[in-house]
Amino acid sequence: MKKTGKTKVIVTGGAGFIGSHLVEALVQEGYEVHVIDNLSKGKREQVNPQAVFHQADVRNQAEIKPIFAGAEAVFHLAAIPQVEYSIQHPIETNDVNVNGTLNVLMAAKDAGVKRIVYSASGGSVYGDQDVFPVHEKMLPKPKSPYAIQKYIGEHFCRIWSEIHGVETVSLRYFNVYGPGAHENGAYALVTALFLKQKREGVPLTITGDGKQTRDFVHVSDVAWANLLALTSKKVGRGEVINIGSGKESSVLQIAEMIGGTVVHIAPRIEPRRSFSDITLAKKLLGWEPKISLEKGIRELKKLQGLN
Repeated sequence: MKKTGKTKVIVTGGAGFIGSHLVEALVQEGYEVHVIDNLSKGKREQVNPQAVFHQADVRNQAEIKPIFAGAEAVFHLAAIPQVEYSIQHPIETNDVNVNGTLNVLMAAKDAGVKRIVYSASGGSVYGDQDVFPVHEKMLPKPKSPYAIQKYIGEHFCRIWSEIHGVETVSLRYFNVYGPGAHENGAYALVTALFLKQKREGVPLTITGDGKQTRDFVHVSDVAWANLLALTSKKVGRGEVINIGSGKESSVLQIAEMIGGTVVHIAPRIEPRRSFSDITLAKKLLGWEPKISLEKGIRELKKLQGLN
């Protein structure tokens, strides 16, 4: 796919945490970037001013369809990404995460979009596995409506390639962290929540015993993976690719890196262990993370004046 300064791309959910970083990267690369976001979670001020912003909802196909005209590619990030919220609100999250995805795929097909890069969820789709690190050939074991919804999105992308000839690739993100991550509410990302608690001088709240592990990947590395997924000639047929660090870190270890007293709260329904095999990302995208967790948290602490 040849890139020029006039190549139009769309980022759904582009005012969100990951989406805004991706928009920034695309603008820097010289793309004409159009953002679709209903601002239910995203923030308008996070969007690079050089991008064209459309306040619209992916659940409304009539509203989003005209925006796709002339677009070469679509990055579909718009979603309600909280596991616990999906358990409490399965109908609402299904509407956004499944029906919204289908609307985007329909609009992309009708507009003649060449490639769709779908933001999937490795951190939730795999569920509890017996073998680690988890790899793409494993049978997913979703443990929440959110995980099922994101898994359905992968399959929709795959069949869109098979039936309609639209190039698609799904990136299974693990636990993404970095500047601008959500830090408020019951569903805040653990790194951002801990940093907020550290700033406020209150104990870091750890669910359960804190020995549950996750694979933390920096948001700038995730944005880079999306750029590579846009241009790679090795993908486009519905492939599913892990995007993680390839390492596991416990919640207790995160708390130790950030520092401060801790308090344990009730455990919640979630996989006990999670970390990725990123061999396929290296093979198909030429991607591997550049920022270690230690460096990423050190930079976040410095950014927030916590060193």
